[in-house]
Amino acid sequence: MGTTAMTLLAGLGVLALVSGVLVFTLNSMARVTFSLLAALVCVGGVTAVLGLPYLGVVIVLMMVMEMVIMAVFMIAYMMNPAGLMPMSMLHNKRGALAVSGVVFAALVAGILLAPWPDGTGARPKDTTFQVGMALMGEQMLTMVTLGFVLLATMVGATVLATRRGRYDRLGDDLDRRPADDPVRGGVGR
Repeated sequence: MGTTAMTLLAGLGVLALVSGVLVFTLNSMARVTFSLLAALVCVGGVTAVLGLPYLGVVIVLMMVMEMVIMAVFMIAYMMNPAGLMPMSMLHNKRGALAVSGVVFAALVAGILLAPWPDGTGARPKDTTFQVGMALMGEQMLTMVTLGFVLLATMVGATVLATRRGRYDRLGDDLDRRPADDPVRGGVGR
C-alpha cells in the first residue's frame, strides 16, 4: 500500500472516529444523524481504500439514503421542531462506558494478538466479481429478481394506500383552485 493510500486511510479513520464520538456528544437527533452519516461515509471510504471499491460505494450509497430518510422523517414527524431540540443521546452513562471500554480493549487486543496471514496469493483481477460471488454465490439472479419484486411491492403499496390522486384533488383538467383537500376545508371524500 502506497503513501497516498496510507495517508487517506489514516485520515478517513480519524474522521470516522471523530464523527462517531460526535454521535454521542451532540444534543439533537438531526445533528446526530448527520454525524453518523459522516462516520459511515468514512467507513465506506476506508473499505474502498482497502481494495474493495464496490463494497465501499455500496456502503456509502446505502448509508446516505438511510440517514437522509431518517432526517426527513425526523423533520416531518418528530414532536420537536426538526429534531433540533436539545436532548441527551446517553443513557446509563457508567454502564455504557464500562461496556464500551471492555469491548474496545478486547477488539484492540484481538487485532494486536491475532496471527495475521501473509498475503501470498495473487490478487484477483475483478474484486467486484469476487465480492459478489462471496456474498451471493450462485443466487445472484434470485437476489436481483427479489430486489425488483420488493421495489414493485413498495411502489404498489404506496399507490394502493393513497386514496386520492391529483385528478381527484384538482379536477380532470388539473385546474380546480383551491384543491379539494379535506385539510383546507374542501369537500373531501
